[in-house]
Amino acid sequence: MVSVGDKLPDANLMCMGKDGPESVSLNSLVAGKKAVIFAVPGAFTPTCSQAHLPGFIRNMETLRQKGFDPVICISVNDPFVIDAWDSSSKAGDAGITMLADPEGTFTQVIGMECSLPPAGLFGRSRRYTMVVDSGRITVLNLEESLGSCEIAAAEHLLSAL
Repeated sequence: MVSVGDKLPDANLMCMGKDGPESVSLNSLVAGKKAVIFAVPGAFTPTCSQAHLPGFIRNMETLRQKGFDPVICISVNDPFVIDAWDSSSKAGDAGITMLADPEGTFTQVIGMECSLPPAGLFGRSRRYTMVVDSGRITVLNLEESLGSCEIAAAEHLLSAL
């Protein structure tokens, strides 16, 4: 599992472009920048849709004032689902970059893969928030329970800065 001080491994994630799904290099998005990356177990799931993503949407102005750009949400879903979640949540309108990790490759490489069989979630991501400064992980807040959003919440990150 990655930890504070590690270099963020590169990954080709996906987003929906104007002509359909597009590959995006994660390192190209964060190179030379101070970024926030947060991951959710699944788009449209209750805690992700009612707590985790909305917390970042509400706090985007404060995150920008503290110099964070970009703010990226990653989920092990296909780019069509991420695009639909983006549209319904208005996360992109708030300035959040919504990215799909369709095969869970990035999630596996950083050691964050998990499953929650009772909810039908397999090969998903643990809930976390990290700060990446010029490609290096400087903060990593990992939620112990998939159903809670306290340690990985935007408010917790901001209170610790």
